[in-house]
Amino acid sequence: LRSPAVSYSQLSLSLSVLSRQRRLIHSTPTPTAVELRSSQSEAAAEIISVCNIFPFFDIDVHFSFPCKSGEKPNMATLLKCYKPLLSIQLSSIHYSTRTIQVATHRPHPFFKSSSIRSLNSSSPSLIAKKTQGESEEGASKNPLSTNLWLYNTMSRKKEVFRPKVEGMVGMYVCGVTAYDLSHIGHARVYVTFDVLYRYLKHLGYQVCYVRNFTDVDDKIIARAKELGEDPINLSRRYCEEFNQDMVYLHCLPPSVEPRVSDHMTQIVDMIKQIIGNEYAYSVEGDVYFNVDKFPEYGRLSGRKLEDNRAGERVAVDSRKKNPADFALWKSAKEGEPFWESPWGPGRPGWHIECSAMSAAYLGYSFDIHGGGMDLVFPHHENEIAQSCAACRQSNISYWIHNGFVTIDSEKMSKSLGNFFTIRQLESASERIFYIYQTLHDCEDVLRQHEVTALKDSIPPNIMEEINKFQNVFVESMSDDLHTTVVLAALSDPLKTINDLLHTRKGKKQALRVESLTALEKMIRNALEVLGLMPTSYTNILQELGEKALRRAKLTEDQVLRKIEERTEARSQKEYEKSDAIRKELAAVGIALMDSPDGTTTWRPAVPLVLQEQ
Repeated sequence: LRSPAVSYSQLSLSLSVLSRQRRLIHSTPTPTAVELRSSQSEAAAEIISVCNIFPFFDIDVHFSFPCKSGEKPNMATLLKCYKPLLSIQLSSIHYSTRTIQVATHRPHPFFKSSSIRSLNSSSPSLIAKKTQGESEEGASKNPLSTNLWLYNTMSRKKEVFRPKVEGMVGMYVCGVTAYDLSHIGHARVYVTFDVLYRYLKHLGYQVCYVRNFTDVDDKIIARAKELGEDPINLSRRYCEEFNQDMVYLHCLPPSVEPRVSDHMTQIVDMIKQIIGNEYAYSVEGDVYFNVDKFPEYGRLSGRKLEDNRAGERVAVDSRKKNPADFALWKSAKEGEPFWESPWGPGRPGWHIECSAMSAAYLGYSFDIHGGGMDLVFPHHENEIAQSCAACRQSNISYWIHNGFVTIDSEKMSKSLGNFFTIRQLESASERIFYIYQTLHDCEDVLRQHEVTALKDSIPPNIMEEINKFQNVFVESMSDDLHTTVVLAALSDPLKTINDLLHTRKGKKQALRVESLTALEKMIRNALEVLGLMPTSYTNILQELGEKALRRAKLTEDQVLRKIEERTEARSQKEYEKSDAIRKELAAVGIALMDSPDGTTTWRPAVPLVLQEQ
């Protein structure tokens, strides 16, 4: 950009990247002379490039102009070209007769530690050693490697995860459009990325996890009109409902949850950058992205440009240069919320919102961008086009997408009306109840031995079982988060715990308490990574039991009376009656458990009718 106070054509630029202790990480080899042009500044491009390579560090930017004595160029105008990446404090600009120096620090709000953590986990029992200096081609998939393999939609293959900044990860996941309760399809998305978030943290990474709320959208406006509510208020209400659903699903809160309505400045700035770089055009208050200007359009989805159709959320507009051109800014319509912009009052298109918010918090280049498979096209395809148009150095390392939840071979969606809300979810009671009941019983025994000095040694057979599970855990989680294998592998250690707790042989085993302690800790660590660790075993068992009773349309007293009736039948050797009572309860999801001491308890189970499906 040309500043009115600067008539010089040459600018000398140098950059240095510093750690929190002001240790030099990177610097440009020599000051770079660049030419200031009216449409774009190469200086800005160089700054953006360095900031994208080192997104979590302080950046010192130094400009040198051949200034005449007494002249002070309008640096605010000059530096405007790379907003919103850096926030320049004009008080840090220093002038001299020959040079101008601008020093800016760019601390990231979510990385406050004074140094980068090494890739060591606080739970060494579930992490193996990293192979140093290993190339991607030579990376091993054996269980003794911490190489994390993720399926990258862009390359259509699994790749070894290599963060842009060692020890740190930037991850953006597209959030919900908040106009209704979220369904199970949404749950799959956010549980998937919650597990990824947890596993990355488990591996020792500092993760900046950004998940947005879309609170400005056509669907929100339509629903608000239907209900007679203000669109923003409606959306905020459903944002709160969504957060409650995430708590219900045991999903960790992300590092930041930006809302579109709070980021209009960043969105408008990005659109201006795209127009300035000649990738977009305005028509009667609307702004459209010109897909013909972006030759790589379709690379993520594999679609050819001629096969694409106009935006999925609006009808074809004859004013478009290409039917596939999509809206960056929509002019205001009567009765709809709007914001001021250089193109007139209006609101942003769907796709630009995520591009602007991800850039605002992570820069134009970061590690992971994720969402459901339905976002590959057009949403993520359009995000790539927009971000690259705004910043040539924009680059996302891994595009990760989870599969659909289907009903009768169709994708679950609100538009098809074939969805169940998250609040309609029923736990897989029998499976999860067994895990929690076993750990609850184990906890009770260990609590009685808290004051007992435990020995360091563990029996060889227990150590072998622990090592076996550790290897399965690392190998499976590092293979694109293969959680089903991990859950299946829990069966053996859980059975061993039950044997130690309840069998005569197990109760007499040497180092029994030490074995229980090691096994319980191992399983607890795994459940933490999977997001399945409850705050209280007692509370979750009670909750699961109440759900099972509601589903069976029985009270606990009724179940206990059935147990007494069955016990009496068994004492009278009326085995047919006894079996009939067991089957009657099993049919509605109540399983009876007979213990060696002759007592009978009940627990939730999958109803027989569902087992047969």
